[in-house]
Amino acid sequence: MKRDFLHITDFTVEEIHEIFDKAKEVKARFKNREDYKPFKDHSLAMIFAKPSARTRISFETGFFRMGGHALYLSPADIEIGKREAVKDVARVISRYNDMIMARLFKHEHMLELAEYSSVPVVNGLTDKNHPCQVMADIFTILEHRGNLDDMKIVYVGDGNNIVYSWLSLAMRLPFHFVCACPENYKPDMDMVKKVNDAGVSTIEVLHDPKAAVKDADVVYTDVWASMGQKHEIEERMKHFKEFQINDDLMAAAGSNAYFMHCLPAERGKEVTDSVLEAKNSIIFDEAENRMHVQNAIMLKVAGK
Repeated sequence: MKRDFLHITDFTVEEIHEIFDKAKEVKARFKNREDYKPFKDHSLAMIFAKPSARTRISFETGFFRMGGHALYLSPADIEIGKREAVKDVARVISRYNDMIMARLFKHEHMLELAEYSSVPVVNGLTDKNHPCQVMADIFTILEHRGNLDDMKIVYVGDGNNIVYSWLSLAMRLPFHFVCACPENYKPDMDMVKKVNDAGVSTIEVLHDPKAAVKDADVVYTDVWASMGQKHEIEERMKHFKEFQINDDLMAAAGSNAYFMHCLPAERGKEVTDSVLEAKNSIIFDEAENRMHVQNAIMLKVAGK
């Protein structure tokens, strides 16, 4: 049966750990320059309705190094849901390619793409979630901590698609997750209740960032206005000015807290230069691991 990766909950706990093991293996093979070509003579169609440097580079490079060819389809090539129906795009592209990765605005387009595609679909981002990013995040934390026991992850920012994927992960792996945000920028509180009711993890939504980060293992942030929200930036800056990750906030977290950011960062806005460049900032390990974890995810859904 065809496997897709649209949400973190598409994988079981056991499969998530299998992804971590495979990512570690593939990363080591790449570092050793091994001749590793599980996707020889395979093609990956990459549909971008929403442009991204890291997503394109990591998927295209990773698939190429595993022996395959990755085809970049820009917003101008496929105006998905505009010039052509999503279900038509899905059925045409899956006749040509072995896998589809899509980075889209609308989550419902991702669901429709997967429904009508005859080949595996991997979610490279939607307005609702960003599962590959958070899988890479948690793998990076595992690398640095050596385990995932008794974790407190504090996300400082708005309740966006990154938060949704952290909440999805919290239904599979146990940890304490705090979203520190202004009152008007909370995540979906029905989703928060659903995760808490599942009893795997503990979720809190707080509005005092200094209180929120106390005893954090990881302090995480993202830009205050994502692509498609840039027209809101002046209004958002009024609400988020007390939520900047700076040296004082990291000191409140404690000396052992790692700093993470999914990038690109707007230096001097949501985070200061000094935090980004500090020794406990693991943002570039996190960025590199996008490729290795995505490779593992693609191998998993392809049954390799």
